Amino acid sequence: MSNIAHNIAQIQRQISAAAQRCGRLPEEVTLLAVSKTKPVSALEEAIAAGQRAFGENYVQEGVEKIQHFREAGISGLTWHFIGPLQSNKSRLVAEHFDWCHTVDRLRIATRLSEQRPAGMAPLNVLIQINISDEQSKSGIAPEDLDALAAQVVELPGLCLRGLMAIPAPESDWQRQFAVASQMAVAFTRLKSRYPGVDTLSLGMTDDMDAAIAAGSTMVRIGTAIFGARNTPPRL
Repeated sequence: MSNIAHNIAQIQRQISAAAQRCGRLPEEVTLLAVSKTKPVSALEEAIAAGQRAFGENYVQEGVEKIQHFREAGISGLTWHFIGPLQSNKSRLVAEHFDWCHTVDRLRIATRLSEQRPAGMAPLNVLIQINISDEQSKSGIAPEDLDALAAQVVELPGLCLRGLMAIPAPESDWQRQFAVASQMAVAFTRLKSRYPGVDTLSLGMTDDMDAAIAAGSTMVRIGTAIFGARNTPPRL
């Protein structure tokens, strides 16, 4: 077993244990492998270990990986764009990715919808919430969610699937859980209004347990799978 395969198996065990501790089924939580800056060879090891969902932060790098595996004839992979999205890169996301986690304004949502090719299924999108009110983070304030969601669901090229957040780092589990619970409340309210909503992308290596306890359905794990981050590309 490769190091990456071992790491994936370990993370899956941690997800399973965290879910069981709060009375949830392990299969309710999807592991999204954050593969930004990692070479194709690392992703190949992860795929060989059964991993199918990958998250990329840099548009061009992600597109190159998508095209590589498509040309290699490897099917069944899902590609999630999880980085801040600039308007001039929206077409590449619309044309190549399956998901975009970082919708935080109507303008970018409209561009993604208009640029999604007609022959492809609608792009799955998550609205990013700035739950910790950090100036350095993207995302909308929780009180702005209802208005943006109502606009996004009307866009034909998109399918609103839920919410995403990157909370401020907290070392205390109870504080992590308190913030994650705020997201869970917003998620539950959104689900009650839109039947297609089913995804709460919340939790990384250091706060995964608390996020799962609060109700996260997707955790984003990078370093614990692939090792230390490489130098990001200039994209």
